[in-house]
Amino acid sequence: MIADRDGSMRPDDGDAFRLALRTARRGAGLPVAFSGRAAEEGMRLTQFIGVRTNGLRGLRVAAASGLGGRVLLSRRPDAVDDYGSAASITHEYDGPVLAEGLRSVVAVPVVVSGSVAGVLYGASRGAALGDRATDALVGAARELGHELAVRDEVDRRLRWWRAARSNEGRLGGGAAVEEVRDLHARLRALARRAGDEEMRDELMDAARRLAELGAGGATRPDTDARRASSLSPREVDVLAQVALGCSNAEAGARLSLRPETVKAYLRSAMHKLGAGTRHEAVVAARGRGLLP
Repeated sequence: MIADRDGSMRPDDGDAFRLALRTARRGAGLPVAFSGRAAEEGMRLTQFIGVRTNGLRGLRVAAASGLGGRVLLSRRPDAVDDYGSAASITHEYDGPVLAEGLRSVVAVPVVVSGSVAGVLYGASRGAALGDRATDALVGAARELGHELAVRDEVDRRLRWWRAARSNEGRLGGGAAVEEVRDLHARLRALARRAGDEEMRDELMDAARRLAELGAGGATRPDTDARRASSLSPREVDVLAQVALGCSNAEAGARLSLRPETVKAYLRSAMHKLGAGTRHEAVVAARGRGLLP
């Protein structure tokens, strides 16, 4: 993980790109896979699987140049069956590409909030790559774009929250409080829907840190022990929605649960927290550092 200028911890996006390459490679049996990260007026190739030479490592690709540069501008997948003789692309990068022995290449953009954050490539040294390779790369790029968008939104809201807190000397104002609580609930709901276990763990960790920040960074001496033996993750999910004023039906719709199931989780949470009402349960959970 890397620290940004505000001191928050964001997982290394390079790891997310590499995971996307692995996913696409497994899905289509790609001999070679690599990726480029968007940079000023182009991108730089940063992650590689299956390469034999160093020619592509760190290569800077200008927008509109080569296959990847073409994809950067068009924001659409593209492919060539014979890179060296393809008439649809420029050939500034023939040296490193052909030295690697690559012939058939597919490139797919990773789009985040309407902008291209990078490009995923699949390549072979022999037969042309078919639709299976393109589909695998498109699916991996879509998942990666979603992951990066979530990370960007977390960073944006944390920066906003820190600025509000700095200006007011505390978690200031009803709007700031509700923004943090809404983000916490959304992160937990997103984590439940995430298909990738690593992404799910990262989202849950971000939600946990938000809950602790909402308590001003202070925790009671017995918080960890009580947390470990107290509410289940689903009970916390339900309380996070209740804290936003959701009814059982609304919480169920957000969490993909039936209202009766939400009611059962809420009843169990109230019992564990010694609370007589929904409001008391939320207050008790905040006191334990489980909710912001």
